[in-house]
Amino acid sequence: MGNMLRIGPALIWLAVSLPTEADMPGGHPNLHLDPAWLTLVHYQPDSFGGGYTSQADDPAFFLSDEGKHAPKAELEATLDAIQQPGAGDDHARCQFPARTTWLQKKLGLSLPDIDCPGYQQWSETLNTETVTLVFAASYLNSPSSMFGHTFLRLDPPQEDSETNLLLANTISYAADAAAHDSEISFAYKGIFGGYPGITTIQPYYEKIRLYSDIEHRDLWEYKLNLTQEEVDMMVAHAWEIRDRNFDYYFFDENCAYRLLALIDIARPGTNLLGEVSTHAIPSDTVRWVVDKNLVSEVYYRPSAATSVAYSLTTLPEGHQTLAAALANGYVAADGNEISSLPPEQRAHVLDATYDYVRYKSEADGWPREVAAPLSHDLLRERSRINNVPPPNKPPEPRVRDDQGHDTFRLSLGAGQQAHREFTQLTLRPAYHDLLDPPAGYRTGAQLQFLRLDARLYTDNNEIQLEQLTGVEIRSLSPRNAFFSPLSWQVGFGGRRTDTGSARVLAPYLEGGAGGSWRLGHQTQAFAIATADLEIDDDLRRGYDAAPGADIGLLHQNNQFSILAGAKTKAWIVSSQHRQDQLYAKANWHIGREFSLFAEFTREDHYDRYQSTWHTGLHAYF
Repeated sequence: MGNMLRIGPALIWLAVSLPTEADMPGGHPNLHLDPAWLTLVHYQPDSFGGGYTSQADDPAFFLSDEGKHAPKAELEATLDAIQQPGAGDDHARCQFPARTTWLQKKLGLSLPDIDCPGYQQWSETLNTETVTLVFAASYLNSPSSMFGHTFLRLDPPQEDSETNLLLANTISYAADAAAHDSEISFAYKGIFGGYPGITTIQPYYEKIRLYSDIEHRDLWEYKLNLTQEEVDMMVAHAWEIRDRNFDYYFFDENCAYRLLALIDIARPGTNLLGEVSTHAIPSDTVRWVVDKNLVSEVYYRPSAATSVAYSLTTLPEGHQTLAAALANGYVAADGNEISSLPPEQRAHVLDATYDYVRYKSEADGWPREVAAPLSHDLLRERSRINNVPPPNKPPEPRVRDDQGHDTFRLSLGAGQQAHREFTQLTLRPAYHDLLDPPAGYRTGAQLQFLRLDARLYTDNNEIQLEQLTGVEIRSLSPRNAFFSPLSWQVGFGGRRTDTGSARVLAPYLEGGAGGSWRLGHQTQAFAIATADLEIDDDLRRGYDAAPGADIGLLHQNNQFSILAGAKTKAWIVSSQHRQDQLYAKANWHIGREFSLFAEFTREDHYDRYQSTWHTGLHAYF
């Protein structure tokens, strides 16, 4: 009897553990290190040591208490849980359908059918046959959207050409930010992981309203060539991570990064996450998806602003003036100026003006008591013109955002400053400046992060950090009779500044606002009122501030870009003197991989003139 008491618990333990051990083939001792399993649970190798840590930050995502740092323990806990009897939404097979599917296929597990009402209803509602990766173009006026944004559209079966994809659902990953947070707070927390990131499901028409109609961002749709089995696997994992917390970081663990993981899970071996190094810029990630031959079709959806601007710019110059007068109430819709036009020209003016009024009502909040009667008058006059089709849609840009230059730039050059020769190395992880190849990027837009400029002066072999740019943003948006955007700039970091007796590295903060105007199709003039602040113990009062101005010309085309102008600053705290500068910079683009550059400045500072020239090569990768 005593032996039975001792052997009994062992027999019970053996009976409970045998199913798992029996179903785990001996040929899979390292199954927990399979890349597909590591991707399913979002494990990444630890920077130090040979372990792994999951990027999931929600305890509910793990079945093992050690799961965040132990792939093997999580695998064993998952195997045990999915083989337990029972059913319902709380069962592990219902909570983790993608893990279950992968383990069944990998190990040949035979599991009885169970009822998962929540997941079944969710997947039937999504009714996904194909998946489309959607890229929303960059939007400089919002820190979270400066690099663009990506999300997935879950397309239902295309039974005919009339199937409305606007009603399809989307999968999106974004920071779960508090509504009252300022833009500065949002940027800071986004950079340093202060927000949880969550995966949400929304109808596509809501995304179009947000990105296209309100934020004026063009959309690019990339239909993925996934099989139905791969689509089902993606949807199953989307269920697993819905509303689960993954800390959000602007530069790497962002919207684009999470979507790459979903695609990797759907098609094992793709290894899109392996392309990510220091950062995951959305346009770069789209480029990787295209390069992996995952895209079967591409469709361009212009924003409301793009459509309106195109409609207006196709009018002759005189008719543009007439449309502006019509929109602002200086000319009546049935006035002689309009009615005297030939029917086709009159229809075009009325169509363009109506689209503009509707756009301004939606985007800029034109008062209803002004916009509604004007819209009614425009539609009334337009209805009297027969056999004239509506205006054409904007043509697709020749170069997509993913076809522009790569965002990481390495530069090597040589130059001379005040008769001292130097060699300069520049590293810029992201993203684009005014003189880079413009194809695939916003005209007049500049966004640089963590740029480092280091010099070796050849006269004494001295190495100096010339400048460290934390953030530098510039938006030169041309104004016209219809649109009056503000041109602006902001930046901070550390740079060499002349104190009169030495060049010291000083922290700085700069900004400015003004206007820009087109002088031609590819040329614009700008005038910016600026403000600078520098802080350093070598300055007489520890800091200095300067109001100023920057006036210049910018020309951008696919062969070369030129920026030239004049700057002036009046330092008013420590040094109390003016700093004037003439500058000219040019890049000659060699495809999308290289650019030759040359820069020249002539500066009057502390009552002495100083010239600097610098030339070399940019490489993009």
